[in-house]
Amino acid sequence: MKRTMSPAFRPRAIAACVAMIGLLGLSGCASFSGIGSDKHIAQASDFATQRSLSDPQQQNAGQWPGSDWVKQFGDPQLNALIEEALASSPNLQQAQARIAAAGAMAEAKGAPLLPTVTADASLIRNQFSNTTIYPEPYGGNWFNEKKAMINIGYELDLWNKNHAALAQAISSEKAAEASGQEARLALTASIVSAYSQLAAQYALQDVLQRTVDQRDALQKITIERVRTGLDTQIERNQSRSSSADARAQLEQSQGQITLTRQQLGALTGHGPDRGLQLAAPQMTRLATPGLPADLPLNLLGRRPDIVAARWQVEAATQGIDVAKSRFYPDINLSAAIGFDTLLNTNPFTAASKSIAFGPAISLPIFEGGALRAGLKGEYANYDLAVATYNKTVNDAYADVARQIASIHSTERQLPIRREALEAAERAYDLAKERYRIGLVSQLTLLSAETGVLAQRQAMVSLEAARRDQQVALYKALGGGFEAQQAGLALADKPGQGQPKQP
Repeated sequence: MKRTMSPAFRPRAIAACVAMIGLLGLSGCASFSGIGSDKHIAQASDFATQRSLSDPQQQNAGQWPGSDWVKQFGDPQLNALIEEALASSPNLQQAQARIAAAGAMAEAKGAPLLPTVTADASLIRNQFSNTTIYPEPYGGNWFNEKKAMINIGYELDLWNKNHAALAQAISSEKAAEASGQEARLALTASIVSAYSQLAAQYALQDVLQRTVDQRDALQKITIERVRTGLDTQIERNQSRSSSADARAQLEQSQGQITLTRQQLGALTGHGPDRGLQLAAPQMTRLATPGLPADLPLNLLGRRPDIVAARWQVEAATQGIDVAKSRFYPDINLSAAIGFDTLLNTNPFTAASKSIAFGPAISLPIFEGGALRAGLKGEYANYDLAVATYNKTVNDAYADVARQIASIHSTERQLPIRREALEAAERAYDLAKERYRIGLVSQLTLLSAETGVLAQRQAMVSLEAARRDQQVALYKALGGGFEAQQAGLALADKPGQGQPKQP
């Protein structure tokens, strides 16, 4: 009597088979023993920042810059430029495309965690050989094979390979999003810096225009002195030469203004002519910002470049888990149900029903060192990501410290420079009056005027430098970015971001 396995027993038999295959796989799989890393991500306490990132003269702790920090400059035209750039810049469009690609990769990596279901149908005209295994009436005759099947597959993922691959892809997507935020901040800071440069160039143009007016007035005085015999044609030609030189510098300044306008237009993504429509900037002079009391620690979550680097470390950590899981067997469950017949009848009958199911295993036993090499490569990627993160944090602290030191230095120079300018202007006024009445030479007057011009230009440059340093400080402090609000915070736990050692 033919004996068959009861339906209730079949799942237990399959489970026992899978367990036995798994045990065999664990005993026979390749080994990753001896491969690892001793690198660790740096903590805020690992960096000496107490003196450089604090201000002993600061009475009240400052605040982190808000996302609207550009509005503090009080120039609506600048605000409009930023909005245009954030909406149209090709650089940001590239960043968005990279984020979309990373998101699509994450979706693809999540697919193996779900069962797969496919359907196929076929009609095949066959002539079976009568000299092989096909008996009569099949051998030597033509038949139509009609088949319609539904196939179901599922990978058990006992070693979390697919889960780790999904986590790696999500981490890479988060890193791309943080890099996109860094691109937005860099673009904003670039526009504000270029706009500040344009403001400085207009201020310098005003200085040069005053110089042209002064030298034109000097030329008239010289003509009068030549007429009265106090000067000669030599002084007259010298006066004409200095006046022409001032006009040439003024034209050069106008050329620099045009170039900066075109640069701003290009940064908005609307072409250089957009910048030619700009009016002269009207940027408000800002007070020196106070520093947040929690600066050293919380900077790690305030700068998008640090957050992006941290997510890259997390992605590399998951990559190691994926590589390790490849040393273990893959176990898949599959099933197929449908209809299959060679008879010239309706295939969709109970007699034509076809069912198949069972587990399948793929076990790495000898692969020529490919798996170990792959794992070594993932550990190398992890070491690189850790080194990049640590360097990014170190550079960030240095960036903030540099801007703070520069601002304080400029603040100390400004009153000294104002004093020097006032003295130079008084000396020029005295020399001009004494030259008019013939008590000093033209050389003395030109020397005094050169001193005034140098001090005015130095004052313009110093005020522009202070404004640029404040822009750089706002950028160094993250420009209003906060990982928690952006959904990019990675809450550190003991061992998180570190690969599991073998």
